[in-house]
Amino acid sequence: MDVQLKKGIVEVCVLASLRKEPSYGYKIISDISELIEISESTLYPILRRLEAQNCLRTFSKDFNGRTRKYYEITRQGERRIKEFIDEWRDMERVYEFIKRKG
Repeated sequence: MDVQLKKGIVEVCVLASLRKEPSYGYKIISDISELIEISESTLYPILRRLEAQNCLRTFSKDFNGRTRKYYEITRQGERRIKEFIDEWRDMERVYEFIKRKG
């Protein structure tokens, strides 16, 4: 799979994993790893990039005597998911055209 395409898909999967409720790094990895292989070294740069793009925001919360960083999707993040779905529909039409001509 094309690296840029995979990067975009992983970013949208991260955002989608936050749609129901805020979450933290390890949980995000476990939520999406059944679909796409992802490690901490891949996830955290994605989370920082999405935060810089205002697609998510962070907050800290105490958990078992430690401070855990949580991530929450924003309206911009929701828009990003919608844009991805719209673009994917366009790609499906192209795929069907190519498939029919093959």
